[in-house]
Amino acid sequence: MTNPKSAPLVSKKLLFPFIIITSLFALWGIANDLTNPMVSAFKKVMPELSNLQASLVQSAFYFGYFFMALPAALFIRKFSYKSGILLGLTLYAIGAFMFYPAAAFENFNFFLISLWVITCGLSFLETTANPLILALGDKRTATQRLNLAQAFNPVGSLTGMVIAQVFVLGAIRSDDYTAEAYDALSSGELAVIRENDLGVISVPYISLGVLVLVIMAIIIFTRIPKTPQEDKMGLSASFSRLFSNRNYLGGVVAQAACVGSQIMCWTFIFQYVDNLNEVHGLNITATNYNIAAMILFLSGRWIGTGLMRKINPSKVLAIFGFSGALCAIGAVLLPGIPGLISLVAISVFMSIMFPTIYGIALKDMGDEAKIGSAGLVMAIVGGAFMPPIQAAILDLGGDGFNDVTFLGYIPEVNFSFILPMICLSVVGYYGYRTIHKLKTT
Repeated sequence: MTNPKSAPLVSKKLLFPFIIITSLFALWGIANDLTNPMVSAFKKVMPELSNLQASLVQSAFYFGYFFMALPAALFIRKFSYKSGILLGLTLYAIGAFMFYPAAAFENFNFFLISLWVITCGLSFLETTANPLILALGDKRTATQRLNLAQAFNPVGSLTGMVIAQVFVLGAIRSDDYTAEAYDALSSGELAVIRENDLGVISVPYISLGVLVLVIMAIIIFTRIPKTPQEDKMGLSASFSRLFSNRNYLGGVVAQAACVGSQIMCWTFIFQYVDNLNEVHGLNITATNYNIAAMILFLSGRWIGTGLMRKINPSKVLAIFGFSGALCAIGAVLLPGIPGLISLVAISVFMSIMFPTIYGIALKDMGDEAKIGSAGLVMAIVGGAFMPPIQAAILDLGGDGFNDVTFLGYIPEVNFSFILPMICLSVVGYYGYRTIHKLKTT
C-alpha cells in the first residue's frame, strides 16, 4: 500500500476551492458559539424563564440540523454542491435578519424560530461541505483533509465567543443588577432594560447576516469543481445500503453523542462557574474559561490531524474519547477550580471527534455518501436533546445551587456532567470498535 505521506492533503489544482469551502467551516463556527452563551443571556434578560425553557435556545438551534439535513442531501444530489451552498447561505442570512423583528416584538418564541431558520441553512452547508472536502483529493487522506478543514471551525467558534462576551454578555444591562435590585425596579424600568438587552442580543446576528451575504456573493462567482463520483444508484438502493452498514450506523450514534457532549460542556460551563462563584466566593468569568476551552479545542484539532498521519484515525478517536470521559468524571467529582480545569480540558479530546467520525462512517462510499452525510448531520440533533436533560437536572435545585446534592456532596451542577461522560464514552467505544475496520489511511 502506498505510504499516505506521499499523497498530498490537497493538490495545487484544488487548493483555491478547498480554501473557499473551508471558510464555511469558520462561518458556522461563529453561529454555533455565538449561540451557546445565549442560554445564559436569555435567562438574565427574561428571568421568568426556567433553565429548561432557556435551554430551548439550543434545542431550536440544533433541531434545524435534524429537520433539514435529508432535504439538503436530496437537493444537492439532484442539483449540485454549489447550489446547496448558496441555498444554505440564503437561509442563514434570512434567519439572522429575523432577529430584528424578534427583538422588536420582544418574543422569545420568535427568537427560537430565527435560530431554527439559521440552522436550516447551516444544515445545507454542513451536508454539502463535509463530503465535498472528503472528495477534494486522495481517498487515503480524506479523514486528515476533513480534520484540516474542520480545524478552522474553532477559529470561527472563538470569534463567536468573543462577540458573545464583549457585545452581548458584557453589554446587557440586566446583568448590572443583583436579583434583589432587579426585582425592586418598576415595570417601566424593567421594560426599558428588556428592550435594550434584546436589541443587544440581536445586533451580532444581524451583522452576521450581512457577512453571510458578502460571502455568498463571492461564492456565486467562484467555480466549485465537480468531484469524481461513482455511478449514481437509486435512492432506495442508497438507503438500503446505508441501513445495512453497521460502521455507518454506529457513526451516526457516535456523532449524536459527540455533538451532545460538546454543546453541554460549552453551554453549562456558565452555570458551573456561577456555582463556583456562589459557593467559594470567587469572581471568575465563565466566558474566559470557555475561550480557553476553545483554544484547547483548536490546538487538539491540529495535533490530532498530525497524529493521524501516523496513527489509525480510529485509534486516535478511541484514545481521545475515553480520555474526555475521564475529564468529565473529574468535572463531576473534583471540587472547586480543579473540577473546572477538568471541564475545560475535555475540549482537547472533543477536538477531532466530529470530522473523524465523519471520515470513518463515510469511508469507501460512492454516490450514497451524499445521503450518508445527511444522516451524520441529522445526528447533530444530539445537541438539541441532551442540553434539556442536563438543564432538568439543574432545575432539581430550583432557582439556587446546591439545593439538591448527589451521593451527599456532589451539587446538581457538577453531577449533571455525568451526561457528557456517557456521551464521550460512546464515542471512544465507536473508535475502538472500528480500529480493525479502518486501516491506516
